[in-house]
Amino acid sequence: MLAARVRSGLVETFHDGAVAVCDSDGALIASHGDIDRPFFIRSAAKPFQAHVSQSEGAGLSNLELAVASASQRGHPIQVAIVEAMLADSGLGPENLGCPPDWPLARDAALGLARTGVSRPERVFHNCSGKHAAFLRACLAQSWPTQSYLSADHPLQIRVRDLLSALGRHDPEPIGVDGCGAPVYRTTARALGLMYARVPRDLGDVFAAMHQYPALVGENGAGDTTIATALNAVAKIGAEGCLGVGLADQIGIGAKSWDGRSDVAVVAVIEALDQLGRLEQSQRQSLSALASPVVSGGDQVVGALEPRLSLNKT
Repeated sequence: MLAARVRSGLVETFHDGAVAVCDSDGALIASHGDIDRPFFIRSAAKPFQAHVSQSEGAGLSNLELAVASASQRGHPIQVAIVEAMLADSGLGPENLGCPPDWPLARDAALGLARTGVSRPERVFHNCSGKHAAFLRACLAQSWPTQSYLSADHPLQIRVRDLLSALGRHDPEPIGVDGCGAPVYRTTARALGLMYARVPRDLGDVFAAMHQYPALVGENGAGDTTIATALNAVAKIGAEGCLGVGLADQIGIGAKSWDGRSDVAVVAVIEALDQLGRLEQSQRQSLSALASPVVSGGDQVVGALEPRLSLNKT
C-alpha cells in the first residue's frame, strides 16, 4: 500500500502501487509492491526522448532542453520557449504533431482568455516542447518531418532503443500516447534504473532539468518540488507514475495503480525518508506534498498518509 485517505482518524480508501529504488548498475536497493508489473511510461519518458533529440542534432540550449523534457503547463515563458524552438528552425506551431489544447495551468488558460484567445492551439499542449525538439532533430538529420510520430521513424526507433538499453526492459508492445507520439511499456524497476542512469548517461538532460525545474512542470508540482528540494531531477507521467534521479546515481520509479499522481509523489517522498535521504530542511520543503490534504467543500476533512514499507535489499 502506498497511501491511505484518512478522515476523522478513520481510513476511507487505500491506494496501492509499486516503488523501486535502484542504482545505476542495476542493483535493486529497496522496493515495495509488484515492481515488475508493466505499465506505460507516459510523460516520464520525456527526459529520454529529449536526450535522443539533442543527440541527433536538435541543438537545444539548457532552457530549451528543460522544456523539451517537460509537461509544460502553458505559462507564457514555457510557450515562448517552444515558439522560439520552432522559429529558429523555420518552423511554426502548424508543424507540431500534438493536438490543439488549452494550457494545463488554470491561470495560464484564464490569461489567454483575457487576451482574446478563443480556441486551443498546438503550442499550448503540454507535450509541445518535446515535439518541437523531435522536429529539430529530424531537420538536423534530414529525416522526414511529416511522419516523425510513427513508431518506425528513425528518431522513434532511437528512443525505443535507448529506453530498452537504460532500463534493461523490452518497451514493446508500443502504444500511442495522448500527444500522438509512441508510448512505451516499463515497470517500476525499469523506471528506477533508467532514472538512476540519468546523471551518468544523460548529463545534458540532468543539467538542464536540475537548473530549471520549474520549466519541467511548475512551482508547486510534485516533480518540480522534489527536484528543487534535492540534488535531483524528477518527472511525472500521466496515470500516476513518477521517476526521480538523484545526482549520486540512485533512481526511484513509482507507480500508483489507480493512476493518482499525488499518491506516487507521497510514496517517493516517504521512500526517500525511509532511506535516510532527507535532511530536516528538505523534509520541511516537501511536507505539503508528503501528506496532502483532502478537502470536502470548504473544509479540510483528511489527508493522504503514507503506508509504505520498503523492503531493503
